[in-house]
Amino acid sequence: MVDVAAKATTHRIAIAQGRIVMNPATLAIIMQGNAKKGDVLGIARVAGIMAAKKTSDLIPLCHPLALTRVTVDFTCDEINASIHCRACVETVGQTGVEMEALTAAQIAMLTIYDMCKAVDRGMTITDVKVLEKHGGKSGSFTNP
Repeated sequence: MVDVAAKATTHRIAIAQGRIVMNPATLAIIMQGNAKKGDVLGIARVAGIMAAKKTSDLIPLCHPLALTRVTVDFTCDEINASIHCRACVETVGQTGVEMEALTAAQIAMLTIYDMCKAVDRGMTITDVKVLEKHGGKSGSFTNP
């Protein structure tokens, strides 16, 4: 692991996003709350939050962090039959939370896939990226 002992403790924020594309009928099932496995977006939100907290268990050499806030939000796009996922992670610490935000977004979308794969195995997870990061020596970063 990288030694972060000499780094300043600062408020750090990272926002990541992704999109899962599916059949229009699958999106309708999710939006109507009729999925056989339950509340797809509610469970995916909790999965994303839990994943952010476990990132250091999943990614070698990733520091375990005391997260101060994690949010996972979804926007349904009926025109493009997709769900946009946005994860925001915050901490006050010596290293950033980009990996935690990326993990939260991807696990949330994987949960959507898992809960709906019986009706749509062709779903595609795409456009996963860090949108913003703030704090630390390198300052802010915004991905267009």
